[in-house]
Amino acid sequence: MVLSTSRRSTVYSRRVPLSIREHVPLAPLSTLGIGGPARFFARAEGADDLAAAVDWASSRRCPLFVLGGGSNLVIADGGWAGLVVHMAIRGIEIEERPEAVDVAAGSGEPWDAFVGLAVARGWAGLECLSGIPGLVGATPIQNVGAYGQEVADTILAVDAVDLESGEPLTFEARDCAFGYRASRFKSRDQGRYAITKVRYRLRPNAAPAVRYPELKRALEEGGVAEPSLDHVRRTVIAVRRRKSMVIDADDPFSRSVGSFFMNPVVASAVADAAEAELRRRGHLGADEGMPRYPAGPDSVKVPAAWLIEHSGLTRGLRRGAVGLSPHHALAIVNYGGASAAEVVAFAREIRDRVRDRSGLTLVPEPVFVGLAFD
Repeated sequence: MVLSTSRRSTVYSRRVPLSIREHVPLAPLSTLGIGGPARFFARAEGADDLAAAVDWASSRRCPLFVLGGGSNLVIADGGWAGLVVHMAIRGIEIEERPEAVDVAAGSGEPWDAFVGLAVARGWAGLECLSGIPGLVGATPIQNVGAYGQEVADTILAVDAVDLESGEPLTFEARDCAFGYRASRFKSRDQGRYAITKVRYRLRPNAAPAVRYPELKRALEEGGVAEPSLDHVRRTVIAVRRRKSMVIDADDPFSRSVGSFFMNPVVASAVADAAEAELRRRGHLGADEGMPRYPAGPDSVKVPAAWLIEHSGLTRGLRRGAVGLSPHHALAIVNYGGASAAEVVAFAREIRDRVRDRSGLTLVPEPVFVGLAFD
């Protein structure tokens, strides 16, 4: 991990020509452990590598895909027929002031190590995002969030390379169209830009964010009345680990993409109708209510895991080598030897069951590479 006190972007120049490899397995680069090979493969250690990759792929009319930490991907069994560029841009730049700390991190920096650095330095804003696998560059794409925080709360700007022209550019936070697990990079501009650096503004010597009920309970159970940033970080990791949501080679239930579905955000009337339908079908007791949380004017967020479990699906349910984690209903696990086709079929089964029982449609979180989810 390279630290610099300069706010200006560091230029990472290639010392050797871009190296293109062929038929590189992608499954080991995915936390799900599934997927065929890349026809062509290169590592990008700087924006100039990305530009070179764009030129290389364009000259051959070859489709290009940018791969980060592989923690939110379902890769097709046939792999990727074009060029895969694996992001490896490192470097952290810090500008400290009494009221704020601006930190810029290369897209190839491991996310949890970056959060650990912020917590160790006493900078608030990311502590509840501890234990999430992947790289820094992925965090703006789906506006990564957990336990009451999301990266949109702290992002100042995103540096990227246009994969059509190879030109570098910067998006201010207001231009990123952040939403719940969403951004322009995941919607209208999906596949258009490769993120090279993310700039965050954090708060020195500030109190941690303790808003999420589950996190509050865990801290109270641990006897922590006034938690520090480190208390919150360690508690979040412990809670995630109990759910097998921390990547661990010794935990077979962590071979997943984490939460496979997003929590539906719907109008209050739609949530009322879903609750009534679940009760009519016998999946909800007369005195039991459907949990919901405010999500904007007359909108609520409904927990996807709750919907799955109240649609007749149980934790630990398996379909051969694929199944739900016994620790979390949102995690689809590769129990060993599963295929992408099996994962997608199982996910569709879950989506269809929830839609049939409640009328609500679950939307998947991961990116599908070389295959579609419909």
